[in-house]
Amino acid sequence: MEEQTTTMVHPSYLPIVATEVVDNQTIGDDSTTPSPFIEANSIPITLESLMTDCVIPNFAKDNEAVLSHSQFIGATYQAIRDYYRSEQIDEPQVRVSHIIRGRIPEAINKKSSELLPHEMTQYYERMAFCINVPSIYKDVNGNRLNLSVVGIKSYGRDNLNGRLTAQKFSLAVGFQNTVCCNQCIWTDGYRDEIRAISPSEIYQHSLHLLDTYDMAKHIYLLKSLGDLYLSETQFALILGKMRLYNYLPAKIQREIPQMLITDSMVNNVARQYYRDPNFSVDDNGELSMWDFYNLLTGACKGSYIDTFLAREANALTTSLGIAQGLRNEDSGYSWFIS
Repeated sequence: MEEQTTTMVHPSYLPIVATEVVDNQTIGDDSTTPSPFIEANSIPITLESLMTDCVIPNFAKDNEAVLSHSQFIGATYQAIRDYYRSEQIDEPQVRVSHIIRGRIPEAINKKSSELLPHEMTQYYERMAFCINVPSIYKDVNGNRLNLSVVGIKSYGRDNLNGRLTAQKFSLAVGFQNTVCCNQCIWTDGYRDEIRAISPSEIYQHSLHLLDTYDMAKHIYLLKSLGDLYLSETQFALILGKMRLYNYLPAKIQREIPQMLITDSMVNNVARQYYRDPNFSVDDNGELSMWDFYNLLTGACKGSYIDTFLAREANALTTSLGIAQGLRNEDSGYSWFIS
């Protein structure tokens, strides 16, 4: 890749279209809203609303503004466009949660029921965005996967009670399964914590992540999951061990690779084993490891925003580890199938 020139990023760089949110769907002029890449307690929001209807919190001790959600999206979006100059870049899909409400000083003595719309303020503590690059795609086990970049921001990770300091962001590049909009994230393309104090720093972090991501190896690992199948007995054993994992004595748990799958996610996987229209058990009573992995990533969509990417990355790590165990290779995940 050619050396990129550092540029200052402003939210106005983002593509803004006239949209509105209706019945939990972001509706545009004539576009079709895709299935959400994350669900849980999040709601969709337009970029325009994020930039015009939400205030920006400050660091309490010096009144310096934090990096806004729109600045994070804008810096990442510009990095993607600069890195993939000739590719088609979709508009960001944005979802938010944990609204923080306030009021202007002039309305300090009013009851909440008496507040006028212009007297109320709000911002969202947590935000997730997804930017797809549909012109870069791969066919994996019969599913089309589009290149995808996902960013996560939670103000809860920053000390807003102190002075201006670098903020923490999470960023990942991987693929999105167009069949279900599940994210396929690998640890190689995932950064749980990047620190930045300006949009330009986010821009540089984003470029570095895109440049170091090993797309070919990621696709190879995803394809390898299509060669292995689970019987109903093996599937039930794995889910049972997943339920046991969080209750293991600490000494035993430390000997097993970390698993971030929760009990509610395991329940979701069990339910979709028979019901999922795309990844359920086949007529022969077998489930491919690719289908198993997609059941996990589908369950991850029910995670809170701040835990979403870590669980998505862990879903692939866990699936690959179990696959190694099925091949009788040296794997710490053999506990799940024995």
